[in-house]
Amino acid sequence: MANHKSAAKRARQTIVKTKRNTVRKTQSKSVIKTIREAIAAADKKTALDLLPQAQSFLYRLAKHGAIKANTAGRKTARLATQINKLA
Repeated sequence: MANHKSAAKRARQTIVKTKRNTVRKTQSKSVIKTIREAIAAADKKTALDLLPQAQSFLYRLAKHGAIKANTAGRKTARLATQINKLA
């Protein structure tokens, strides 16, 4: 229990931000999963179509602080590398 009014407000804000970030991270995992499924099926065209959407989504997450910028860059780079390895 917070002892000050401002500490109570920060606690409320943390709860809201945690829920929001959890939802966003779950959505990012879904986006990445769809690309990985396309890669597993060797469907380069679909994977290439989905990659810009995933990049945009991940960089937006980084901008809002849900994930770090380096994490977003690393994930997009690894997806791009996997797509480029497809024939």
